[in-house]
Amino acid sequence: MPASDPSVVAIYLADVETAPVRSVNSAVAVAGQGLEGDRYFVTPPHSGPDREITLIESEAIKAVPLEFDIPLDQHESRRNVVTQGIRLNDLVGKTFQVGQVVIKGHRFCEPCAHLQAMTRPGVLKALVHRGGLRAEILVGGTISVGDAISVEPTAGSHV
Repeated sequence: MPASDPSVVAIYLADVETAPVRSVNSAVAVAGQGLEGDRYFVTPPHSGPDREITLIESEAIKAVPLEFDIPLDQHESRRNVVTQGIRLNDLVGKTFQVGQVVIKGHRFCEPCAHLQAMTRPGVLKALVHRGGLRAEILVGGTISVGDAISVEPTAGSHV
């Protein structure tokens, strides 16, 4: 089976930190603020550029039940953007493009006790070093399911 082109497979937002996430087909990314409609957009409880958007690999989510025998659906990761075909850990410190949005990867989005409390025992251990990427939005726009992900921003992206 050929590797898929890097792309967005799902987008999730939550109104507040403890609210269930909801799936959306697209989200407006605002530089310096985050995703409109998400829990960290208006009044982020944890401020900083590395909290504007989070991403996780669909491949990492699919590995959890296979390797740890723990069921985990992609929405349960509580990350904003689920990707396929790209290693997000490699994007720490790099600028990349998701659709028309330019993003800078800051650090791993390691799982926490809050995530495990909202899912099930073992999720924390299962997602260590593959819990996703915390990132900053440099150039805003709309991110949609199906958008391509490129490490080389396209011309005119102002990077």
